[in-house]
Amino acid sequence: MNKLLLSISFDFDFLPLFIVATVAWLVPMLLNLFKLKKVPAVIVEIILGYFVGVYFLGSPDQESYHILEFLALSGFIFLMFLSGLEIDVDQIIASFPRKRITVARFLKNPLLVGLSSFIITLILSYLGALSLSSFASINSRWYFALIMVTTSVGIILPILKNRGEVNSRFGQMLIIAAAIADIISIILFTFTAFILKHGFKWKILLIIALFAAFFIFYEIGKRLHKFPLYKRVSFQLSHAASQISVRGTMLLILIFVVLSHYIGEEVILLGAFLSGLLLSNFLHKERSLLMVKLDGMGFGFFIPIFFIMVGAKFEPEAFHEFDSSLIYFLIFLLITLFAVKVIPSLLWARLFGVRKAISGGFLMSSRLSLIIAAAAIGQDLGVITAGQNASFVLMAVLTCFLSPIIFNQLNPPDILEGDKTIIVGGSSTGVLLARRLHIHGKTSIIVEMNEARCKEIKANGLNSIRGDGLNPDIYQKIKLKPENYVVVDTASDERNYKICELLRKDIGHERIISRAAHLSLDRAMKRLEVETVDAVKVIATTIENLIIRPTTYHTLVETFENFSVEEIQIRNKDVDGLQVKEVPFQNNAILMMVKRGNESYIPHGETFFRVGDIVHIFGTDSALEDARRKLLG
Repeated sequence: MNKLLLSISFDFDFLPLFIVATVAWLVPMLLNLFKLKKVPAVIVEIILGYFVGVYFLGSPDQESYHILEFLALSGFIFLMFLSGLEIDVDQIIASFPRKRITVARFLKNPLLVGLSSFIITLILSYLGALSLSSFASINSRWYFALIMVTTSVGIILPILKNRGEVNSRFGQMLIIAAAIADIISIILFTFTAFILKHGFKWKILLIIALFAAFFIFYEIGKRLHKFPLYKRVSFQLSHAASQISVRGTMLLILIFVVLSHYIGEEVILLGAFLSGLLLSNFLHKERSLLMVKLDGMGFGFFIPIFFIMVGAKFEPEAFHEFDSSLIYFLIFLLITLFAVKVIPSLLWARLFGVRKAISGGFLMSSRLSLIIAAAAIGQDLGVITAGQNASFVLMAVLTCFLSPIIFNQLNPPDILEGDKTIIVGGSSTGVLLARRLHIHGKTSIIVEMNEARCKEIKANGLNSIRGDGLNPDIYQKIKLKPENYVVVDTASDERNYKICELLRKDIGHERIISRAAHLSLDRAMKRLEVETVDAVKVIATTIENLIIRPTTYHTLVETFENFSVEEIQIRNKDVDGLQVKEVPFQNNAILMMVKRGNESYIPHGETFFRVGDIVHIFGTDSALEDARRKLLG
């Protein structure tokens, strides 16, 4: 054992890796410290990476530099895998048209509009490449156009999540359009790069074989998930030191990467993406937990190294090839990158208005990893010059920075519109509630009298308005609607009661929840028909659960970010009269209870649904969204 340990060589320069890891750790810390949360971390990583490459990393011939290159490649593969994992295949399939296509149905269908938008973008990109060839020599205009077609789901999705628009029709249109752009552009890019390198040979059929492998593994996966022994063993090992789910994920990635590498280096991009797309179909209940682990591996280590090394390899001197045309080329390239996404976005104008549609086009213009990878591979193939490659890296930084800003300027988030929860009182309980609602994609507004506390809440990224809960004008200001819940939780029981009384008697609002610290207050609130929370009972119930059912309690509390319970009232007439077994709910949705009138019962496969039934469902966000579509219509 000692001999084996001593045979390991420690003669390695860890300093470059230490510097890169330091930058990766510092970037989010500094962005948070200087309250620059809206600036994408990858932009700062690329910029700082350039200075790290110039002053700290030394010669590219060093062994430590090659190790960093390998880790950067691993980060890029991980990034492509996670890009595939982000795509909800069920969502795309659900958008397939099932009725005769009319103009109105076409414009409302995310899949059809997304495909049309991509085709228009592709045509405009090729025309843009033709125009740009007057400023610089472009060896392959088609390849150049494919680079401009790319977009970034990794930028679009977090922005829509932060605005609470992921589940809105507008958000769904953008997400599906971005997913389609990712999928088709990666496929076109792979075939194009392969033909440019090897010519149009029979070997191109091996790429199609990669898709065949995708469907084979999909079928194997479906059968494994139904195999009791596999389910039992994988569950037992997933939380142990073996972390079998993470190991299996890494194995899946490497299977596709190795298969792709045998076909050609330029196919690795597609292989990594397909492995993520494949896994996205099988995560189900484990999805959120495994996503946390994979995000930790990827964004915690590998992916920052990729972006820092992109900056380290950036060569500003490559711009010298343009001579006096550099400024014109860069300006026209930036305009083209925006135009090819903004013009097709006008397809959404009839649904959302011109301004909002154009804002979506600008958000779709954000580009990140794919444009960088496509340009780098293009340079290796000899169809992209070093100066053009550097230009695309610069454009990735600019579009990632400018697109979200322009999107928010053209389409400012209106927290006062739509479904929202009003929290009167900026107590620690109210702030925690707002955070938990945000995790579930729900908007909340905290009404707080104290100016300093109001600013503090805003500084922590929550919506807060300064106002007095006893002033009726504040509820007009925040556009209180009958469907909005109002949670009253100030520091005073007497004040809580007066606010509830104002809301109930003067304003006529019905959906009110407040705290009742003692029995007399609880009775007074009940007379106002206000829902109350008895803090003493809640604490007692919590302690009871910790004693009687500790595992269940911890599971529910610790996974509230991943799973939740929702009440959905059936409005879809197509569901009326169907049995539970006839409605294809997702596997990660559990029907807990059905309430019909004053009766409640546990549903089974033979249970019939009726319009007006209230169904209690436990599951992940995607499963609950699927259930809403089926039950609400």
